[in-house]
Amino acid sequence: MRVLVTGATGFIGRRLAPALEADGHEVVAMTRNPDRYAGVGRAVFGDVHDAGSLADVLSDVDAAYYLVHSLDSDDFVRRDADAASAFGAAAGDAGLRRIVYLGGLGDDSDELSDHLRSRRQVEGLLAGGGVPVTTLRAGIVVGHGGISWEMTRQLVEHLPAMITPRWVSTRTQPTAVDDVVRYLVGVLTLPEGTDRAYEIGGPDVLAYGAMMRRVAEIEGRHPIIVPVPLLSPGLSSRWLALVTDVDTRTGRSLVDSMVNEVVVRDDAIRQAVPFEPLSYDEAVLRALAERARAQAREREAEEDPT
Repeated sequence: MRVLVTGATGFIGRRLAPALEADGHEVVAMTRNPDRYAGVGRAVFGDVHDAGSLADVLSDVDAAYYLVHSLDSDDFVRRDADAASAFGAAAGDAGLRRIVYLGGLGDDSDELSDHLRSRRQVEGLLAGGGVPVTTLRAGIVVGHGGISWEMTRQLVEHLPAMITPRWVSTRTQPTAVDDVVRYLVGVLTLPEGTDRAYEIGGPDVLAYGAMMRRVAEIEGRHPIIVPVPLLSPGLSSRWLALVTDVDTRTGRSLVDSMVNEVVVRDDAIRQAVPFEPLSYDEAVLRALAERARAQAREREAEEDPT
């Protein structure tokens, strides 16, 4: 199958493209800078915020992965809605068989954050052009370079003691990035008529505070974590920007979502794409190992710039 991957240079996309190729698919990598693309597949110019660029990109593919968002924008809800509407309409005009979207977990009966409500909205807008949409809803994705994971790791590594917001007691169900990619590849070839929202998560349901403690134990650290109920989301996001490299706008969107419990309620994906997902500890170990390898490559490049 010829498959378009939007966000091909991102945290998920750069892992998904080689996995799709290994599974026998032809990858078309959509990027705003095709001349600089060094990943798997044929690079083409495309921008979900430029509706005029989408027709040609989608004209010769069978299916598409939608892996883009605008969390670093103050106006991300409108921008993501406009982009999803344009992409869904262009996909419909091109006659695609399927769109696969990576969204967010969260109970619809809960008072969802703007971030999670936006993810739900995007699901519906992508389907506006009549193309079937398969959504994978995930919580924190654990892997080197993932925003939520990096925030967790950096908090543990940078602070021997943490005065933390109340969201440290909220439960989530983290997923290894390798498993997310495996699910994304698996749903591409599900039978027609099975397109729906699937919830994905690893085997461990943990509070954010417990996640940080597990990372600390693995790294041999012993931070003190003290929850403070009165720390507001605005202050929390500024605090994150001070002690991690997550910018304030993105941090605020993530913090707002951390008041919502995000756990799997429906495990239908286990029958649709059956395999045993990695534990949280194994996901953490893989993420730390990948980071160590990346740092080693950077040091080698600095020592031998030729």
